[in-house]
Amino acid sequence: MKKKIAIIGANESINHLIITAKAKGYETHVFAWKSGDIGEENADFFYPISIDDKEAILKKCQEIKPDGVASITSDFAVNTVNYVARNLNLRCNSEKTDSVARNKYMMRCALKQAGLFTPWFIKVSDFASLDLSTLPNFPLIVKPTDRWSSKGVSCARNIEELKKAVEYATKESLCGDAIIEEFMEGPEYSCECISFDGNHRILAFTQKITTGFPHYIETGHNQPSNIEESVIKDFSPLILKALNAMDIKNGASHVEFRILDGNKLGIIEIGARMGGDNIGTDLVKLSTGMDFVGMVADIACNTAPDFTVFYQPKKARVRFILTETDMQKLEDIKRENPSSIVRISEIEPIGTREVTDSSTRFGYYIYTE
Repeated sequence: MKKKIAIIGANESINHLIITAKAKGYETHVFAWKSGDIGEENADFFYPISIDDKEAILKKCQEIKPDGVASITSDFAVNTVNYVARNLNLRCNSEKTDSVARNKYMMRCALKQAGLFTPWFIKVSDFASLDLSTLPNFPLIVKPTDRWSSKGVSCARNIEELKKAVEYATKESLCGDAIIEEFMEGPEYSCECISFDGNHRILAFTQKITTGFPHYIETGHNQPSNIEESVIKDFSPLILKALNAMDIKNGASHVEFRILDGNKLGIIEIGARMGGDNIGTDLVKLSTGMDFVGMVADIACNTAPDFTVFYQPKKARVRFILTETDMQKLEDIKRENPSSIVRISEIEPIGTREVTDSSTRFGYYIYTE
């Protein structure tokens, strides 16, 4: 009899999990708001229940009796996955992980308590309540405590910009809170990890490319990264310590960080899920040859991850379309090296809106070198 896996979400990214789970022999039961997403069509069984309606999903899963519950790239789905799995006595993460992974302020507190380097930080609900005398030197980075995809994020270089940044972040926040942090200067990276029963393994480091000031929207990712091996050796135990601080024991995780002066690790934030922007779904497989998505499905169903290298590792790149210049670079690759292109998304007309965060980019393409 096939094992059953409940999958939370059905969008383009989570569809990778649906397809992979089916290929591995799992019967897929997919939950999402009915909106025509590709995962609705590819699921063995689809249930039009919003991913934030965890009680309704749990009730249905009590009937289905899945062997595991999973999602991959959605911060929004993490708590539902763990809530349903905990109530079914299936493998998952703890309530502590739910709290700290979805709240940037609580995350900072957990990392600081664990003895890891943290920049100065404070939580605010409005600018008027902020004691300006306590602020460190500018620049400062301001974020909603509970959003993702760069929503509500901006950098402030003076008091006037700080006021606007706090107003922007608290408006975008679901709970009305923002976190102000001392800006960490240095190149930005991420680390893709997998955990099973509290044992962690780092799969890949990702070099990030962003727009810079003021919103730091990600424009591309490279794997492998350009981090020196000696630095990776120094950072790896600290990254695993950070996962323990957040009580992450099972499944994928995504650690964003900067390399500060003196090769110091400055953690930006950690997601208790696979890295989005095609990092986890595509780049890790292309650059390591390992089936990261398949590992998530197996772990959810209480099977240890398989680290077999199934594919020839390559240098993997994803680039996002924000401008006409970005489109021209894609056209150059299509003309000069078309066989290197792995996938091109649907691309919306350039300039139809302002690009203010990751969700407003016009498209992307993935290629190898």
